[in-house]
Amino acid sequence: MVFSSETFLFLFLPLFLAAYYLTPDRFKSWTILIGSYLFYCWWRPDFLLLFVGVTAWAYGCGLMIERWEGQAKAKIPLVLGVVGCLSVLGVFKYLNFFVDSFAALLGTTPDELGVHWRLILPIGISFYVFQAVGYVIDVYRKDTPATRNFVDFAAFIALFPQLIAGPILRFKDLADQFHSRTHSLALFSTGLGVFTIGLAKKVLLADSIAPVADAAFSSANVTFVEGWLGAAAYTLQLYFDFSGYSDMAIGLGLMMGFKFIRNFDTPYVSASITEFWQRWHISLSTWLRDYLYIPLGGNRLGPLRTYLNLFLVMLLGGLWHGAAWTFVLWGAWHGGWLAVERYTGYARAGLNKAFTVPATLLLVVIGWVMFRAASVGEAFSVYAGMLGLNGMAPSLEFLASVNQEHLVFIMIAIVAVVMEPRFKHLTDPDRVPLIGTPQVAADGTVIATSSIAYPLAMTALLAVTIARLAEQSASPFLYFQF
Repeated sequence: MVFSSETFLFLFLPLFLAAYYLTPDRFKSWTILIGSYLFYCWWRPDFLLLFVGVTAWAYGCGLMIERWEGQAKAKIPLVLGVVGCLSVLGVFKYLNFFVDSFAALLGTTPDELGVHWRLILPIGISFYVFQAVGYVIDVYRKDTPATRNFVDFAAFIALFPQLIAGPILRFKDLADQFHSRTHSLALFSTGLGVFTIGLAKKVLLADSIAPVADAAFSSANVTFVEGWLGAAAYTLQLYFDFSGYSDMAIGLGLMMGFKFIRNFDTPYVSASITEFWQRWHISLSTWLRDYLYIPLGGNRLGPLRTYLNLFLVMLLGGLWHGAAWTFVLWGAWHGGWLAVERYTGYARAGLNKAFTVPATLLLVVIGWVMFRAASVGEAFSVYAGMLGLNGMAPSLEFLASVNQEHLVFIMIAIVAVVMEPRFKHLTDPDRVPLIGTPQVAADGTVIATSSIAYPLAMTALLAVTIARLAEQSASPFLYFQF
C-alpha cells in the first residue's frame, strides 16, 4: 500500500486513526501492531510470517543477553541475534545476485546451471532487519534494557509509517514513547501538516519529474542534453521522493504522538561528501557509523585503517541499497571520496562554498547515474552521453516523452532545493511549530501567536496535491525496492 494512493488516504488511514484514538491508552500498542500488520499484508500476507519470525528472534535474543549480562556467554545470543537476522536479509535480498554473478563468471546463466527459481524480495526487509539488529546490539552494549513487553517491541518493529522505507528507528529512542506520549489536537494538526508537505513532494515534484529521468535512461544513445537533463531530473526525483516519504512518516508519527528522528537536512547544499552523508538518509548513515564503522575500529587504528573503514562501510552501504553491481560501484564511489576527504582534510579546509557546494553536487549527481541505471553498461552509456560522445541535441524520441510541464516542474524543484534551508523547520520534528500554540523566543518572549495562515496554506497544498493525484496513477516510492 502506497501512502500516495487513494486506498491509503481515504480508506486505511482514516479507519486506523479512528480505531487508534478510540482505543484506551494501555491498548494502543495492540492497535498499532494490528494496523501495521494489516498494512504489510496488503502487499503479501505470506511474508508476514517471516516478519513476525525476525521480530520474535530479536526479542528472544535480547532477553537472553540481559539474562546473561556481564557473562561471556552473553555473546552467544548476540551473535545468534545478529547473524540470524542478517541471514534472513542475505538469503532473500542477495541470493539471486550471487547466483547470477556466479553464473556470469562461468559464462553461463542460472537456468543452464539448473537454477530455475527466483526469490521474491520481501518489502521493507532491509529496514526492519536493521532495526532488529540495532536492538540486539544496543541491549548487549547496555544502551537500552531488553523489553519484556513483546507487543510494544513488535509494534516498534512494525510501526507502519516507517515500515517500508524508514527512517531506521532505534528502540532506545522510542521505548519511553511507547509507555507515555502526548496526544493533542495541536500535535495531530502539526503532524498532518508535515504529512501534507511530504505528500506534495512526492506527488507534485518527484512524480512530475520522473518521466524526464525515465526517458533519458531508456534512450539507446544518450546525448549530451539527455544525459545531463536526465541525471539532474533523477537527482531531484530521488530526493523529493525519499525525503517526501520520510516527511510523511514523521507526520504520521506526530499524529500518533511519536517523535521520529529527522532523516534529511538539505543535503544538496553540502560542501563535501562528508557533509552530504551527515545530511542524507541520516538514520542509515548513523546506523552504519554506530554498528559498522565504529566496530571496525573507526579512526582509532591509524590513518590507513580509517580510510579503509570509510571505504568498506560505504561499499556495504551501497550493497544494502540493492543486490546489483551498480549499487556496489555507487558505494565505492562515495567511500572513495570520503577517504580522499579524510586524507586531504578537504571537509575541514574552510574553502569557499561558492566552489565546494557545486563541486560536491556534481560528484553526487555523477554517483546517482550509477545508482539509477539498470546495469553498469547503461550507466556508462549515460556517462558517454554526458561527455557528448553521442552528440549534443536531444533525440526525437526523447522530445516526444518530455513536455513543457515536466521542465516547469524541474525548475520548481530546483527553486525548492535552493529555498529549502529557509523553511526546513516546517518538517523538522524538533523545530516544527505546533499549530495553535504560541511561538516563544529564546528570551521567553512570545514572538508569534496562533496563526491561521499555516493551516490554510497546508489545506490548500493538500487540496492541490489530491487533485493532482486524481489525475495520475499512484507510483511506488523509489526506496520500496531497497
